[in-house]
Amino acid sequence: MKVHDPYRDLHQDVSEGLTAAQKRLLPKYFYDQRGSELFVAITGLEEYYQTRTERALLSRIAGEVLEATGARSIVELGAGSSRKTRILLEAGREHGHLEMFVSLDVSESILEETAHDLSRSYPGLEVAWRVHDFTDHLDVLPGREPHLLVFLGSTIGNLHPGPAAEFLADVAEALGSEDHFLLGTDLVKDRAVLEAAYNDSRGVTAEFNKNVLRVLNRELGGDFDLDAFRHRAVWEPEEQRIEMHLVSTRKQTVLLRAIDLEVPFEQGEHILTEISRKFTRPDVERMLAGAGLELTAWYTDPDDWFALSLSRPM
Repeated sequence: MKVHDPYRDLHQDVSEGLTAAQKRLLPKYFYDQRGSELFVAITGLEEYYQTRTERALLSRIAGEVLEATGARSIVELGAGSSRKTRILLEAGREHGHLEMFVSLDVSESILEETAHDLSRSYPGLEVAWRVHDFTDHLDVLPGREPHLLVFLGSTIGNLHPGPAAEFLADVAEALGSEDHFLLGTDLVKDRAVLEAAYNDSRGVTAEFNKNVLRVLNRELGGDFDLDAFRHRAVWEPEEQRIEMHLVSTRKQTVLLRAIDLEVPFEQGEHILTEISRKFTRPDVERMLAGAGLELTAWYTDPDDWFALSLSRPM
């Protein structure tokens, strides 16, 4: 079911990003096969609280969500290996009305592997997948109504406010009157906890961050020296976000042959590779309402570190 080339816009995105006053790269280019595997490794790190906190929360509320929505189809955006979504699939099997699961992600290899595994694990469930960038238009949701559209991991935090608003408006447009949207959002908390989550002691996040340079070397004939860049992640309280950077450790020029681009770097100059915005409940309610979505349920863990919100079209 391949309908999207994850590198379709790579030439333009990299040309624009690396010639901007603040050099930048889009985080979707982290996720080739190696990048996806590194991210899975990150989710198991002690410092990275998000995945285990969201999983525990999802385990607690999954049955309630499936009962409340009556979903016959679950559609997951940015699905990856769908490890957390299996909690919803188990709840759906118990409640008896779930018929189909559709995973959408940019990594074809991960999608194929996951689909085969889920088909074996849930023989009565129809499993489908589609290579899809969640920032692309959703069109009509695949599967049978009513749908539960799922977007976990606080991936929405990787979007700036404007694109996030556009994404949510697209979600609202794709949902039918009986459909629901389950959104994961990481919440504002102590700076030390946040920065530790993106600067793990084993250096896995640093390796993940540098993987985008490997992608550019492979796809664009680049000659990035990964050892000439260091990982940096810092909390920016005014913006309510973590920023991840790759910082040039020396003055250098990088050549990207496929787009005939030379990129000069001063020592200490950095590339912004990812933001991860953190939210409060009022933030989430405003975002949803602005897109035409009504918050129907709000769930958090005991420490109020992470939230899952259920909403539907107004």
